[in-house]
Amino acid sequence: MQRYILFRIIQAVVALWMLSTVVFFILHVTGDPVAFLLPPDATAGQEEELRRSLGLDRPLYVQYVIFMKDAWTGDFGRSTTKGTLALDLLLERLPNTIQLALASIFFCIIIGIPLGVIAAIKRDSLWDNVAKFIALAGQSAPQFWLAILLIILLGAIPAERGLPSLPTFGKGGIEHLILPTVVLGWSIMAGVVRLTRSAMLEVLDSEYVKFARVKGLSERLVVWKHAAKNAVIPVLTFSGLALGGLLNGSVVVEVVFAWPGVGRLLLDGVIQRDFPVVEAAVLASGFFYVCLALIVDILYAYADPRIRY
Repeated sequence: MQRYILFRIIQAVVALWMLSTVVFFILHVTGDPVAFLLPPDATAGQEEELRRSLGLDRPLYVQYVIFMKDAWTGDFGRSTTKGTLALDLLLERLPNTIQLALASIFFCIIIGIPLGVIAAIKRDSLWDNVAKFIALAGQSAPQFWLAILLIILLGAIPAERGLPSLPTFGKGGIEHLILPTVVLGWSIMAGVVRLTRSAMLEVLDSEYVKFARVKGLSERLVVWKHAAKNAVIPVLTFSGLALGGLLNGSVVVEVVFAWPGVGRLLLDGVIQRDFPVVEAAVLASGFFYVCLALIVDILYAYADPRIRY
């Protein structure tokens, strides 16, 4: 088991190194931040001075070595547009993204797993058809379309008619979380429903479930203790990786709902060619995703001993 974990850790480190390398070189071919920061009538001397202050006058390989050395210590430099440390900007937005991600994954699990289990138990019934419709709608509807639709139906129309409505932008109390949580978690919840249903159908046909029924155990005990416990293993993998994706921040949801998270910070950094902010946001997102994938691999190996071999 220790060898398995060590091998996965080495893979995670290599993945982060490759990600940081790709991010560095892609950013340096997207454009010159000096042209964005200076006015059109800036002189060549001003451009050279700014390029020197940002360290962009050095050869590319030198910049890469400096970037890698500083990045592994968490030093991404200062934002070229705000003058604040990029890491401080990231840490300021990160709690908002974590809050939204945890709320979304809770929404996915609390609704997706029971709905998938019920759909499998009542196969080809009304419940099953409803679950399949929800899964199909969740995986087909674009996030921006669903966000705008909910803003109109649950925000604008009730407010216009003097009825209770949900907040449609910004960060505040729990009520501000409802709409972005539903929009961000809907597609993942659809995947949880489909995966849980298919896993439950396979487990319900297994020999040990049939034996549990022959022993006279109640159907509720057979389904929720014996069958669902084993069917949830692939759902664990999917949910863990989905959480990693949610922690990366959803640009669409955060922009539509004006949610001050990492995704919106990343978009602003790309538009403004703010290299330190983009590098910090992308590498932090990659770090979360790789770490959660590593944790899922380890948990999966404990759940199924065959995997570690």
